[in-house]
Amino acid sequence: MRRHLLFSVLLLLLTLSTGLGRLAQTEEGETVYVLAGKLLDVRAGRLLTDQVIVIRGERIERVIPASEAALPHGANVIDLSGATVLPGLIDAHDHLTGDHRFHGYRALSISVPRQTLYGVLGARKTLAAGFTTVRNVGASGYADVALRDAINDGEILGPRMLVSGPALGITGGHCDNNLLPPEYNHRAQGVADGPWAARAKVREIIKYGADLIKFCATGGVLSKGDDVGVLQYTLEEMQAIVAEAHKLGRKVAAHAHGAEGIKTAILAGVDSIEHASLIDDEGIRLARERGTFLVMDIYNDTFILEHGAAVGILPESLEKERQIGQAQRDNFRRAHQAGARIAFGTDGAVYPHGDNAKQFAYMVEYGMTPLEAIQAATIHAAELLGWADRVGALEPGKFADLIAVEGDPLADVALLEKVGFVLKGGKVARDDWNR
Repeated sequence: MRRHLLFSVLLLLLTLSTGLGRLAQTEEGETVYVLAGKLLDVRAGRLLTDQVIVIRGERIERVIPASEAALPHGANVIDLSGATVLPGLIDAHDHLTGDHRFHGYRALSISVPRQTLYGVLGARKTLAAGFTTVRNVGASGYADVALRDAINDGEILGPRMLVSGPALGITGGHCDNNLLPPEYNHRAQGVADGPWAARAKVREIIKYGADLIKFCATGGVLSKGDDVGVLQYTLEEMQAIVAEAHKLGRKVAAHAHGAEGIKTAILAGVDSIEHASLIDDEGIRLARERGTFLVMDIYNDTFILEHGAAVGILPESLEKERQIGQAQRDNFRRAHQAGARIAFGTDGAVYPHGDNAKQFAYMVEYGMTPLEAIQAATIHAAELLGWADRVGALEPGKFADLIAVEGDPLADVALLEKVGFVLKGGKVARDDWNR
């Protein structure tokens, strides 16, 4: 009670001296003080009250109780005293240059330049939704590289991005394009068959700017002519991809729905399994023993089955989703109960960008506590990305990426669907409360 009173007095004094109702604009290298009524310590799993986050430039300098804060006269203050403050969220499986309105044959009409422009819109929506970091796993024509670079150069608004460029896949597999007849002689940009061709493709993709490598170990839902659960790349090919990527300092994500493909990819040494829909007990054991992250997109089944036909998703893809959607959710529960490492990822662009946080409620429904779901989108996702030293928690030295919501997300995780404030690198990206 005494600390809360001190916090209120501090707010009153600052209001009188700085005009606290108005959010001051941050300048490069300037010190900013964020007043957090509640702050979620995601590592310890507890809500702290009446905290001050001291930000210098784009990084957090320290986090201290308000009772210990000594703010200078005229300090640049962001007042979130009536809100709960959390670290910026991370989506480890997104496709910002995709658009949920164009699937199947409709997608053939979308050029790479147009995809890049969709990426500008998707990036803005995703950042506004509180996702300050994204791992983009698959894009045509290196559109994701261009998007990342434009964001990093301050030319457009968007989350921090790690990008894979084109995903590797076998001829005719999930990461190829089977919608056109043979006279077009079309192959997707990431197609590579055989270990040495796959190594060469890894080198090429890294040459053009990829931060990580993604490949397709099994068939997929939103592709034509392949079985969602069937192994595509062989163990030898996967080992070549992983060895080459790791040698060049890149992590590897494997798209894998089927149980054999999941296990083969884990044995090949991948860093994460994407989707993991039909994972079996042995696959869960291997993932746990080897520390392989599972990134299971358990929300988008709802969007696909409710809206898929209207946005061009092929009938065979809808049928594949009916076969695996509920199985994936049940296996998410089993994997979590068994202690597998799970990072938050949604497959954005299958559903509308900006709706990423809708997945939190499903993660809780299928076995996680609200805190565990939030940790999957903060400290655990940061570890998967290799960015644990810069994002995922409100700690000294990390980027000043934070969000705020009204209420307690540990009691109702769906509150994360209603983010009212976003700060990225010390700069305001969204503010619904101080307009």
